[in-house]
Amino acid sequence: MFQDLKVIDCSTVLAGPSVGTFFAELGAEVSKWENPINPDVTRTWKLASESSTTTVSAYFASVNFQKTYESIDLKSTSETKRLLEAIKSTDIFLSNFKKGDAEKFGIDDQTLLAINPRLIIGKISGFGIESDRVAYDLILQAETGFMSMNGTETSGPVKMPVALIDVLAAHQLKEGILTALLQRTSTNKGGIVSVSLYDAAICSLANQASNFLMQNHVPQRIGSLHPNIAPYGELFETKDGALITFAIGSDRHFKGLCDYLGLAELADQTAYSNNVNRVKNRTALQQFLADKIKEKTAKEIDTAMREQFIPMGIVHNLKEVFSSEQAQTLIRTEMIDAIETKRVTQIAFKYASN
Repeated sequence: MFQDLKVIDCSTVLAGPSVGTFFAELGAEVSKWENPINPDVTRTWKLASESSTTTVSAYFASVNFQKTYESIDLKSTSETKRLLEAIKSTDIFLSNFKKGDAEKFGIDDQTLLAINPRLIIGKISGFGIESDRVAYDLILQAETGFMSMNGTETSGPVKMPVALIDVLAAHQLKEGILTALLQRTSTNKGGIVSVSLYDAAICSLANQASNFLMQNHVPQRIGSLHPNIAPYGELFETKDGALITFAIGSDRHFKGLCDYLGLAELADQTAYSNNVNRVKNRTALQQFLADKIKEKTAKEIDTAMREQFIPMGIVHNLKEVFSSEQAQTLIRTEMIDAIETKRVTQIAFKYASN
């Protein structure tokens, strides 16, 4: 799809590099340029089980795929000239430099666009291009409300177990760059696309933001529960010890679940007959359901719910997740520095031309 596209990736950590991998998977020629002394720091972010002597970590591999690698010391004038020469034939330039570094290195936006007016510059920052504040995903999860909502009454604030804000920012940057590429087809000019982790996080608060903005509702830590729907996110243990959960989004879903569990009369009671009342009385409702669910195996419930098109899921760990054929199709393997690396694809969409 993008076989004629050339990308230079000078970004580090997760958000920027994942954008580079996205274009690489779509056929673009992507080269990652790193400082020879201080390369991408995620090369050193290793599990205890990983070798301390290798140049690649699983974390690094997760967002670096099908790239070639170049060493560059941007403090060297000759090295900078080499990069500027390469920029002449580049379509996309990715970076997450600290404020002022691009100017210090002589590769600021104006310089790059003067060399190549068709260049699209994609930039990731923490709190905006005018801020010099150091930002990591954890800090953004803390300061944009995600941690305050995540967890339980007793756990305290909890971060997501993936770098969620980085992932969200990466998607925003991909969308911005794709928009710029489309615009370039008519103008033949590039431009600058910048995304901050902060803005990406705030823009992803979705229904929780509207719950506050419209109802002044400050979300509390309620675990996996949904503030607007019940039962939704409650965990139930089955006869065979599995944990399952439901996303009962309609009264039809609820009635079907109650009928299956032998609780048909529950769906007619005022306390549970509609979603608003189920949210108000979710604690008592959970116990009614738990007692009946405990009598059945996960497979029995899963089969019945699928037949009735009622949303239900079994809580899987990653070993169980990647035992499925569908998940296996999303794994990408590559040798980097003589190490077999694996990651999941950056591309979830399916595309077919007519």
